[in-house]
Amino acid sequence: MGTTVLSLRIDGELLDRLRDQAAKRGMSVQDYVIRTLIRDDFDQRFQTAVEETEKFYGVT
Repeated sequence: MGTTVLSLRIDGELLDRLRDQAAKRGMSVQDYVIRTLIRDDFDQRFQTAVEETEKFYGVT
């Protein structure tokens, strides 16, 4: 799998908060943001799987 560059423009206050959160976890801001996006993507896919399972078994 290749990689692609994504540039973001964010304000200083948000960057400071991201730096603080990343530092608490011993991570770079880039790694923190990537992990956050991956976690959010997993949460969405998991929720979809739960909903599909409930539909299959008729649970609502």
